[in-house]
Amino acid sequence: MQRWRGLSDLPSGWGRCVITIGVFDGVHRGHQALIASTVAAARSRGLPSVVLTFDPHPSEVLRPGSHPAQLTTLRRKAELVEQLGVDVFAVLPFTLELSRLSPHEFVHEVLVDRLHVAAVVVGENFTFGHKAAGDVALLRTLGRRFGFAAYGAELQVGALPTGADEPGSAEAQPAGEITFSSTYVRSCIDAGDVVAAAEALGRPHRLEGIVVRGAGRGHGLGFPTANLSTARFAAVPADGIYSCWFTRSSEPGRRLPAAVSVGTNPTFSGRERTVEAFVLDVEEDFYGQHVALDFVQRLRDQIRFDEPAGLVAQMDDDVVRTRQTLGLPT
Repeated sequence: MQRWRGLSDLPSGWGRCVITIGVFDGVHRGHQALIASTVAAARSRGLPSVVLTFDPHPSEVLRPGSHPAQLTTLRRKAELVEQLGVDVFAVLPFTLELSRLSPHEFVHEVLVDRLHVAAVVVGENFTFGHKAAGDVALLRTLGRRFGFAAYGAELQVGALPTGADEPGSAEAQPAGEITFSSTYVRSCIDAGDVVAAAEALGRPHRLEGIVVRGAGRGHGLGFPTANLSTARFAAVPADGIYSCWFTRSSEPGRRLPAAVSVGTNPTFSGRERTVEAFVLDVEEDFYGQHVALDFVQRLRDQIRFDEPAGLVAQMDDDVVRTRQTLGLPT
């Protein structure tokens, strides 16, 4: 898969293509269906498929300080898109100048003049251009004018189980459907419902970071932890203890089980929110390494213990439950 940063990276002699457009944060099941439709449409025409995304997030440029929690880093997004068979992952730097293009200007200058689109596949709620003035109907109209096809794909939905708590809701919801969206996934993660997030994503939510030195208390308790320094806008799950799979960028094929604490370490009157992973069955120093945590299940809330011994007993139980939820022998 080719990766472009800006339209200046287009190779000389670039011909026509089939494209889909969006932020695609999380590359959730709705995004996956949209991208699969794009790839299929491109192959049927014998043309390359292109995913056009934006960086930084448009909301941070238009309303500084409003950046939503980030489900996937740009690098991870590219990896996930590549797995879907896309030919080109194109990142368009989002600027105020770009945001001020009218829908007509965006289509003419970006899609037609530069990318030579033969077809555009977007979600049925797609908007574009200055103040989101363009919609799918206008895209189709402009497509007829400039000679490309435009398709608005239906949004993907999933079942909301009977009695399940919809993230952010204090009461059980009736059986029904939920539309897969980045906003929905963020709400799941913010509520600590990593199982629901995984259902919408089609895989566990991943949190990445560099392992940094911590207070060192875990080592003294017999549970040395790898403390993650995460990206500024990373979507960190709600405080609690989780079972996770731990991987290093240097060994992406090797998954290690981990019990992970997210929170402020109330037993020790902590104030700073941290993400600490106790990796089971290994004695390695992960300091300075880039690692990833795939969140499988939330085990419990953070608990304050009067004595460290109580915490150690609870952590022993957390390790057993981590093995159980990851399908490992206890």
